[in-house]
Amino acid sequence: MPPGAGELARLLEHAVAAVNDVLEELRETARGLHPAILAKGGLRPALAALARRCALPVRLDVQVAGRLPEQAEIAAYYVVAEALTNAAKHAHATTVGVQVTASEGILCVRVRDDGRGGAGFGRGSGLIGLRDRAEAIGGKMRLDSPPGTGTTLEITLPLGGPWGQARKPEP
Repeated sequence: MPPGAGELARLLEHAVAAVNDVLEELRETARGLHPAILAKGGLRPALAALARRCALPVRLDVQVAGRLPEQAEIAAYYVVAEALTNAAKHAHATTVGVQVTASEGILCVRVRDDGRGGAGFGRGSGLIGLRDRAEAIGGKMRLDSPPGTGTTLEITLPLGGPWGQARKPEP
């Protein structure tokens, strides 16, 4: 600081402190983005909680034994959360089916609603983020949403990637 810039230095220190506080709050928020039930209990109870909170009736079929790699559980959780939100908010659906299976090293999540269809990967779509999340861990996402016939969202994720192995439930 140039000589005589005491007031400017004080303002700058205050601004830096405020930015650091905001950054710390953002870090705390980012650490807690997925719910505790997912971290502690795994995919089955987390999806059951999502289904209970959904504004639509949800048929939930989770054929997964035990815990899966963290990244797979998180990706599957967010796919189901986004699909349920879209079905209730945009699709005007009356029911949603969620099927989750794990076999031969692959996790498959399928969400099907009976809404109006027409969903896509257009600008501003939360589906783009889900596809990116799946692809980042070696997975694939498929969307089938012809107008007037509902939407099916399917994601397949490898379970034995470099990003982790299955985990044991926390006490």
